[in-house]
Amino acid sequence: MKILVINAGSSSIKFQVFEMETERVLCKGRVENIGSHKIGKVLLRCKQKGKYEEKQHMEDHRQALMKILQVITSDRFEILESIDEIRAVGHRVVHGGEHFTGSCIVNAEMIDAMEACIDLAPLHNPPNILGIKVCHDILPGIPQVGVFDTAFHQTMEPDAYLYGLPYELYEKYKIRRFGFHGTSHMFCCQEAARLLNRSLEELKIITCHLGNGASVAAIRYGRSIDTSMGFTPLEGLVMGTRCGDLDPAIVPFLMEKEKLDFEGVSRLLNHESGMLGLAGIDSYDMRDILKAAEEGNMRAALSIRLYCLRLRKYIGAYIAELGGVDAIVFTGGVGENNPSIREGTLKNMEFLGINLDPHRNETLENELISNGRVAVMVIATNEELVIAREAHRLVGETLTK
Repeated sequence: MKILVINAGSSSIKFQVFEMETERVLCKGRVENIGSHKIGKVLLRCKQKGKYEEKQHMEDHRQALMKILQVITSDRFEILESIDEIRAVGHRVVHGGEHFTGSCIVNAEMIDAMEACIDLAPLHNPPNILGIKVCHDILPGIPQVGVFDTAFHQTMEPDAYLYGLPYELYEKYKIRRFGFHGTSHMFCCQEAARLLNRSLEELKIITCHLGNGASVAAIRYGRSIDTSMGFTPLEGLVMGTRCGDLDPAIVPFLMEKEKLDFEGVSRLLNHESGMLGLAGIDSYDMRDILKAAEEGNMRAALSIRLYCLRLRKYIGAYIAELGGVDAIVFTGGVGENNPSIREGTLKNMEFLGINLDPHRNETLENELISNGRVAVMVIATNEELVIAREAHRLVGETLTK
């Protein structure tokens, strides 16, 4: 079975095609500058033919998706012989609110429910939904499957997801912790269990998804019981440009002192804070910050210590909440590629059975980088594969009914 995976953004579409019998990626690519005055760009990479790039004005998402279908069925690339080979399209959807506790085959009722979540993710859900609608139009009869970033965390109990606000505000506006990066946390805990040759249903795992956006999840027996991101992706860890956890009284204080309106304070907290605001260099790329610290930049060094401390505090809290831990997983661009961040985070945690092996941490000869009671692992996340697996599972279940 061949599955097309779509991640539709406001001005771009990322895509991959999977052969599900072997879970092989037939191709991956993206379309950029959709609906922009800039010239559009189609990028493709496939094993048979290597890399391909084409420039073309992209009026809207419909034209972009039609271009994707044209490219992946072209004789030039030998990916698919025809559109008929696509048995399902899996879509990333950022926010499913409380309505979606898992992935689903999309129908009109499901689209209405997704649109009801737009207030919770106004930047992400509209293009995600648009991608589904356009695919439904140009691929009639092919199942469209929605896979939600928030769904994995819907197993949290109310004491983990509620805030200390009047309960009526939760009832009226659904102000609660939703969590994000769910497909990544799901993949990493499943992959950790596979690599450890143990059942996921017997493991307590902490997964650390560290990229420009970053979050931690406490996973007991395959179910998320807590996570660091909250009502929005702003809460939790210090990130590339996001501040993370903050005394809420700071917001009105800054609005008064800096004469900021709502857009101004939102821009400050989401786009001008985090490592970018702390490190003292014009970059939030962890590689640049680590290099600056090595060259003696004291603010860069401080920001790295702060980053690791915030992550260590969450890990410690989740060990207590889980009642112990069997494995800690690092993933994402920062988590996978920065030994010093992993080392700084797990500093002085040997008393908990967390013994990082310096050689394994540096060389990554395999995924296991510890030699203590707790398995510390580096796993390359694969959210697209999760989406393809979910589409395959749901469509397969439909076909067997």
